[in-house]
Amino acid sequence: MTRGSGPAPARVLAGIGLTVVACAFFAVMDTTSQYLMVTGVPLVLGVWGRYFFQAVATSLVAIPVRGRQVLQTRRLPFHLLRGALLFTGTLFVFASLRYMQVGELTAIIMIAPLVTTLLGPLLLKEKVTPVRWVLVAVAFAGTMVIIRPGGSAFSWVMVLPLCQVASNVAFQIVTSKLARTENPLTMHMYTGWTGAALATLILPYAWPGFPSLHTWSLLLLMGLIGAIGHFLLILAFQRAPATTLMPYLYIQIAFAVLCGLALFGHSPDAWSFAGMGLIAACGVAGAWLTLLQMRRAPAIAGAT
Repeated sequence: MTRGSGPAPARVLAGIGLTVVACAFFAVMDTTSQYLMVTGVPLVLGVWGRYFFQAVATSLVAIPVRGRQVLQTRRLPFHLLRGALLFTGTLFVFASLRYMQVGELTAIIMIAPLVTTLLGPLLLKEKVTPVRWVLVAVAFAGTMVIIRPGGSAFSWVMVLPLCQVASNVAFQIVTSKLARTENPLTMHMYTGWTGAALATLILPYAWPGFPSLHTWSLLLLMGLIGAIGHFLLILAFQRAPATTLMPYLYIQIAFAVLCGLALFGHSPDAWSFAGMGLIAACGVAGAWLTLLQMRRAPAIAGAT
């Protein structure tokens, strides 16, 4: 590899390693969230702790590093919209975790990047190839295998993760537009504090009384784990291209299954494993296609 032709192999490997560790943190955070939900912690309190403590941790790191510059932006409405979308998606995640295991939920959520590709022609002016349509269709089939409409395990709560996917798709579209001009730390700051502000506004209407010290410690832990995971992901994307790292994000499904097994003793059944495998395979294949397209583009441009 020649100088200036791309990131050094060592930096790419570091980016991959950071991504894998970040996925492990996210799986632990989601499993902690499920523990809080199934032990009776109110939904709004859980979401508030998730955002407030993460926003505080982010500020303690980002402000000393970048100073007031971290808050400078000309696209504040888009930052607020991005934060509101992620907050809405988090509400659906916490609600889902009352009824679903973290492994199955994580797999369903992972179809969001594939669904976003279908909206590319309409919103991002990107061409979608027939192969990508097939990948999205197969991934959606994997989702249906996990949810199993009409089966004995199906109920209205299975709609909750699909609502989260819809929020996540909109979040990713706004993110793709902001990422072209905004600093990642700035995006992270506004997203965290928007979620914290929205949760704080509705918290008085669902205040359960003063939580126990155990609950406070878990809320704090959840916020810190989320902040660390996001920081690791930011560091990863600074070291390697997004297209290189995308396939490794799907390892979060495996981590989520392991966390669910360790804490709740839950192992997905054969059908759920099959659905997870379809979603992960399609996600990795989609990321691989993106990488191939980006590698071919310079060659085509150079030949013209």
